[in-house]
Order: sequence, then structure tokens, then C-alpha cells
Amino acid sequence: MASNAPIVRHARREDVPAILQLIRELADYEHELHSVEATEAKLLETIAFAPSDPASAAAAPAADGLPQTEPTSPAKPARCLLLETPAGAVAGMALYFYNYSTWRARPGIYLEDLYVAQSERKRGYGTRLLVALAKEVVAMRGGRLEWSVLKWNEPSIRFYESIGARMMSEWVGMRVDGEALTKLAGLLD
Repeated sequence: MASNAPIVRHARREDVPAILQLIRELADYEHELHSVEATEAKLLETIAFAPSDPASAAAAPAADGLPQTEPTSPAKPARCLLLETPAGAVAGMALYFYNYSTWRARPGIYLEDLYVAQSERKRGYGTRLLVALAKEVVAMRGGRLEWSVLKWNEPSIRFYESIGARMMSEWVGMRVDGEALTKLAGLLD
């Protein structure tokens, strides 16, 4: 029987097809669908999932009230929250990993991707996902929840500012990937 309210929960292994679909929708929205290398197999290898058995998931809730997930590790650094509609359909995700602030000497969460399906927007689902992440940061006595947003994505920027996020205009994102990453890794060999 469907509840009257949407629920936010950690992803389980059986959710991987829905996660991959949301990733592809997000990439399409950002005009980067051709860049998606994620597959179901890769997601299964790299995300720490909640147990599939609801009884074992409910037996040991974490400090934030959500069920425990597999431990994170260098091979499985990410976690994923999903939002289910009252009808039980997956409508959004928050894919994240833990980070650390040296100045604060405290852990935090880096939100890699937040996405709510186009047809499910304007229902508070993005806010619900961010609230769940904020609760996790507070429960672990963390220092911050942070993420990046594309400069052209004005609707998202306005939404983030409406919940209290502030733009970090003094910082510039840097990245090394692809051939440059391989070259850097072998620089002193």
C-alpha cells in the first residue's frame, strides 16, 4: 500500500537501473549524454548500498535515522539517496561521498549529483534529498555539505540559494582526468 508522502532512502542493489536512468537524464539535461561512461556493472562496483532485506535495514538505523549501508571504501566511495514518490516510483537521487575539511578538522559530504526527474519537479523532492544529506552531516558532526553547479543552470542556482546555499566565487574548480591523469600519474617514473 502506498504512503501519502514521498520517502528518502539509501539505494539498494536492485535500484541500479533506476539510478543509471537518472544519471542519463541528468547528463542529457546538461547536454553531456555522450560523456556518460556509467553502466549498471560499474555502479554495482562503486556504490555502497543499503541491504535489500527491509528487516535487516530497519534493524540498525544510522545516526541520521536512515538504514545502514555497506561501508564505503576506496573501491566503493559513493552512496546514493533515492526519493520514492507516494506511488513508489523513483523520482530523484542524491549521489554523494564523504570529504574532509583540514581547516575545520571535520568530515563533510560532497554531493556529486542531485537530480529530480523533469516530470516530478516543483514538489519539494530536491529539498527533501538535501534535508536528508544535511541531517547526515549534522549526525556525523560534520562541517559542511557542498557541491558544484554549472554556471548556466540558473534554475538550480536559484533553488540552491533559496535553501541557504551560497556561491563560492573565490574558488575555482580544478580537474585532471583522461590522458592528463595518466600522464600526471607517471610524471616521475
